[in-house]
Amino acid sequence: MIVLGAVLLVAGFLLGIHLLVTVGIIVLVIGLVLMVAGRTGHAIGGRRHYY
Repeated sequence: MIVLGAVLLVAGFLLGIHLLVTVGIIVLVIGLVLMVAGRTGHAIGGRRHYY
């Protein structure tokens, strides 16, 4: 999710599409939250780790 968010963010900046930038930021933040929660040992959605 983090990689997808970063790709959308960069593509949005390069293409000048503000919707892609917004979606990229949202996906990036969700990916970071899931990564931090997984590293602290909290199971989210039945999974301990998100890669």
